[in-house]
Amino acid sequence: MIPLDGIDHVQITVAPADVDATLAFYERVVGLERIAKSNARPGGWFQLGKTQLHVGVEKIEKAENLASKRHVCFVVTDLDAAEAAFRAAGVEIIADPEPVPQWKRFYVRDPGGNRVEVAQREA
Repeated sequence: MIPLDGIDHVQITVAPADVDATLAFYERVVGLERIAKSNARPGGWFQLGKTQLHVGVEKIEKAENLASKRHVCFVVTDLDAAEAAFRAAGVEIIADPEPVPQWKRFYVRDPGGNRVEVAQREA
């Protein structure tokens, strides 16, 4: 087995036209800390604990992201408060189409069309 020690970062991609709105979404709506990038490519990086979220730019159509089930999952301590915050920001809530035991969750789409899971472990 490979001696893994964690995940440093996850990267999502957006079309060039969606990058500014997507960066604002993760910084202002989700509340991630924006950090300096170590390269000059377009996009932005965010820090949450020991893990980073990188938003990169690709020549893709937003429809490609909207059609995909790939996603980032953010664990929250209060799912109802998270849902209320997304709604207040005008973000559409997507009900969990496939509930799983011990988790309450919903989904949203960022401005680039990427699926975002928001989940809380049930006691």
